[in-house]
Amino acid sequence: MVYQPIENYGIIGDLHSVALVGMDGSIDWLCLPRFDSPSVFAAILDDEKGGRFKVAPTSDGATRKQLYWPDTNVLVTRFFSPDGVAEITDYMPIDASANGRGRHQLIRRVEVVRGEMDFQLECSPAFNYARDGHETEIDAEGATFHSPQLSLGLAASVPLKRRSDGVGAEFTLREEQMAVFVLRQIEPGDDCGVCFSKREEEDLFMQTVEYWRRWLSKCTYTGRWREMVHRSALTLKLLTYEPTGAIVAAPTTSLPEGVGGERNWDYRYTWIRDAAFTLYGLLRIGFTEEAERFMGWLEDRCYKPKPDGPLQLMYGIDGRTDLTEETLDHLEGYRGSRPVRVGNGAYDQLQLDIYGELMDAVYLYNKYGDPIWYELWIHLRGLIDWVCDNWQRKDEGIWEVRSGRQHSVYSKLMCWVAVDRALRLADKRSFPADRERWLKVRDEIYEEIMDKGWSPERKAFVQAYGGDTLDASSLIMPLVFFVAPKGPRMLSTLDAINRPPKDDGLVSNGLVFRYDVEKSADGLMGEEGTFNLCTFWLVEALTRAGRLEEARLIFEQMLGYANHLGLYAEEIGPSGEALGNFPQAFTHLTLISAAFNLDRTLGKGR
Repeated sequence: MVYQPIENYGIIGDLHSVALVGMDGSIDWLCLPRFDSPSVFAAILDDEKGGRFKVAPTSDGATRKQLYWPDTNVLVTRFFSPDGVAEITDYMPIDASANGRGRHQLIRRVEVVRGEMDFQLECSPAFNYARDGHETEIDAEGATFHSPQLSLGLAASVPLKRRSDGVGAEFTLREEQMAVFVLRQIEPGDDCGVCFSKREEEDLFMQTVEYWRRWLSKCTYTGRWREMVHRSALTLKLLTYEPTGAIVAAPTTSLPEGVGGERNWDYRYTWIRDAAFTLYGLLRIGFTEEAERFMGWLEDRCYKPKPDGPLQLMYGIDGRTDLTEETLDHLEGYRGSRPVRVGNGAYDQLQLDIYGELMDAVYLYNKYGDPIWYELWIHLRGLIDWVCDNWQRKDEGIWEVRSGRQHSVYSKLMCWVAVDRALRLADKRSFPADRERWLKVRDEIYEEIMDKGWSPERKAFVQAYGGDTLDASSLIMPLVFFVAPKGPRMLSTLDAINRPPKDDGLVSNGLVFRYDVEKSADGLMGEEGTFNLCTFWLVEALTRAGRLEEARLIFEQMLGYANHLGLYAEEIGPSGEALGNFPQAFTHLTLISAAFNLDRTLGKGR
């Protein structure tokens, strides 16, 4: 079995789902009709059984490159061989209903731009995470695949042949010749599942290119790292579920944090934690409409409280609350990394920090977007009263450990943020609030963190009360204005973290670990890589501490760890490889934030 490196993939999407397209021309991951639907292609999780849609030259000697059509999410995979040069252009039209069909579509255009090339096609869907069989029908225009829950049509401009698991084809193209393949969801009784014309494809291509360029033109960032910020913004938009405005943490499940290990999670959901970072990132670079949509999704969550606290830490993209976790034991996992999980068992954990991130998001939206309204404030006021009653509880914390609850310093910090932002908002908007109690609790949290969250021996803020383990989440303290970025405690914490692991730090050649897994039992076996978002937090902390050359060097170095398309997974492994679900929204959000603040600070010294 041959698995591609995670970083070998690009993504395309239609704001309902995305497909991962490998440099070898194989689509190895696609869920339809939504991000969190069962997979149709999942070769990335089981090379043999998962299913794929591959179009590639038959010559093994072809070299490959991938790039995005400028300022879009239209992906081009280019093949170079002694016989010629070919391109596969992959995209998913954004508004399929605009052409009167109302289907989710994936379009693959194959062209030879020089010489001549032989190609091979394999389309072998494996419905419902490869648990459901399907019937295949072939006619002159293509093929249809019928499973119990979902049916697909494949329109093809070359003849298809039946295979045991789907269809295949072999064809030759000469210079300026083209073949087009359109995979689309079809409904029962649909009599035109595989109807498609060349003119229709040309129209959809231009509409898709124009959509992405028109959307990106709203970006207001013009700083030093414009290309990377633009790619991050385009990636975040791809991870947005258009019907609700929710943003998935990543479009994949069970890509491992350590190859062969058990740290494999389903990230196709929306975390409250991402809210502040999402809104800050989007608002800072001009995407107020997206921020408004996501704010609407967050508001709906506030209106539906849960038994153990008003909010859940994560939700389905449609707002559903039950994300029960199960393992798919029939799949071998990426390079043998088991178990493969769908659902996320952390959904019912207690993570007190989410209230801080939510209130920071609301505060920023009120400041940079639109003023919030009284009805929403009533619900937010109830959240803050709950935080005042519950902030002293133990919880599982930001990293969703499965080793039991503790007094997480980051969680206490974000409880402080929740009350602080509520007070600021109440004063700014003259909203009614229990100011006297809130002020008292805010001060209590602050002094307790300074007393119990600080280790005199380590001369640093630590992961949990009574411990001496460092945690990269401490880097966010100056970013949320809890401590002065140049204050002695923050500078000392920064120095403690910014040492190599052999010296009890968390930074390896500019890359940051969340914590030391050997010293901080998290209930899981195995190792993990450095966390990309933590590295960008380090850049911001250094920026605010005035250590600009150091911050810029780490930031520029970190840009070099993106894949060939500017995409990041969750982590970077010991050999520089991508680890974890891909691409990860949180990483791209923190890149935007770090780029914005570092560029702005460098600009002051011009």
